[in-house]
Amino acid sequence: MQGWREKKRPECLEKRFEFKSYEKNRDFLDALGDFCEKVKRFPDISFGKTYANITISPLENNEKKGISKDDHDFANKIDNLYLEGQN
Repeated sequence: MQGWREKKRPECLEKRFEFKSYEKNRDFLDALGDFCEKVKRFPDISFGKTYANITISPLENNEKKGISKDDHDFANKIDNLYLEGQN
């Protein structure tokens, strides 16, 4: 989970992904969209021409109301999508 920042207020994980081109960014966002639809979990996303900012909030059914292992696993899967697209 390299590059993810864990914030306390509000509790979330954040990361900025950088791309060499708009096309690479678009491919990542398309893959991320497909993945999110599949797992039924949707992070907040903002993006520009060559970057995407992803914010993961804790799962709503998380009893302790904080960042959980599931949140970290979700972030790792997003990292893997990014790495796959860089090849």
